[in-house]
Amino acid sequence: MAEEKKTAPVPTPKVAVKRTGDKVKFSARISRWFREMKSELKKVVWPTPKQTTNSSIVAVVMMVVSAVLLWGFDSGAQAVVKALINIFS
Repeated sequence: MAEEKKTAPVPTPKVAVKRTGDKVKFSARISRWFREMKSELKKVVWPTPKQTTNSSIVAVVMMVVSAVLLWGFDSGAQAVVKALINIFS
């Protein structure tokens, strides 16, 4: 069997970033932010109206079910507390 030579990875040279003492104007920073935001929004996959409707319906149904369950537990706990108060008073 042949011996394989193991070599260390070659380190990449670090490039020094030149910093200038000039500050970027506020208006330039704002316009750059809007340009970047616009380019990012182009990458977003927007849901279809049918997907939006289905998601909204699921959310509303889950809120109603949760509200009914919480109301049921609250009513049950209230009945238990009233029964205990009537027993011990």
